[in-house]
Order: sequence, then C-alpha cells, then structure tokens
Amino acid sequence: MIVAGLGCLLLVSCGATTPAPLSAACLGDSADVLAALQRAPQAVRLAGDTPISQCVSRAGDADLQALGVTLTRAADALRARSSSDPVAALRLGYLVGAVRRGAAQTPGIAAQLARRVQQASGPVIESERSRDAQRRGERLGEATG
Repeated sequence: MIVAGLGCLLLVSCGATTPAPLSAACLGDSADVLAALQRAPQAVRLAGDTPISQCVSRAGDADLQALGVTLTRAADALRARSSSDPVAALRLGYLVGAVRRGAAQTPGIAAQLARRVQQASGPVIESERSRDAQRRGERLGEATG
C-alpha cells in the first residue's frame, strides 16, 4: 500500500512540468525592443537579461499575440529605414533571426509569429550593403538572440 502510494506520487511528480514563466521584459512595447536592438551586433537582451528568442519560446497564446504586435511594429520601424541604413538592416535581421530561434524551440503557433516578422522585414533589400547587413543580422540573431 505504501509502495503503491509512493509510486503514484512519483508518477505525478515526474509527469508534471511547469513551463518557465515569461519575463516582464517580454511584455514591453516596440520602443523597448528597438532600444535593445541598438546593441546588435552584440547579443541583444531586453531589460538587460532576456533574449528575444526566450520571449518567443516561453510565451503562451495570449502573451504571444501581444508579443507579436510588439515585434511586428519593431520590424516595421526598422524596415522603413533598412534600405538606406545598413545598421537598421542589421538590427532588422537580428530581430528576424532571434524570433526564428525562439519559434524553433516551440510547437506550432510561434512559427506563425516568425513568419509574420519575416514578412514585415519585407522583400529583398536593393542596397547590397543593407542586404548583406540584414543577412548578417539574421545569422547573429539565430546564434545569440
């Protein structure tokens, strides 16, 4: 009886997984994201400690929707300058790569966010310098974002 009770307790404990909580830094606005992206090409962290990819991978459905609006607005703002500004293109690429990295760690719905941010980054940039900077940013975002 005691062994059966311990077995049940262990079974419940082993099966219970609590997802890591979403950092409050993930729920800021697009200005916070843009400010953090100023650190690129260095590793970008929101509120000094939280990678963008972690926000994407830990967000539940409701938070993911709000996060999507924030990240898409940041991508739109960077896209507006990226054709003529390689630094903005690098930051945009970093954002795309970081979101892609976070989405790769989750099933399903976060992949939709990654597609939306990718789409917000727009078509191929005409300026070779900006295009190269965006590609470099994507690689950095996937590696450290």
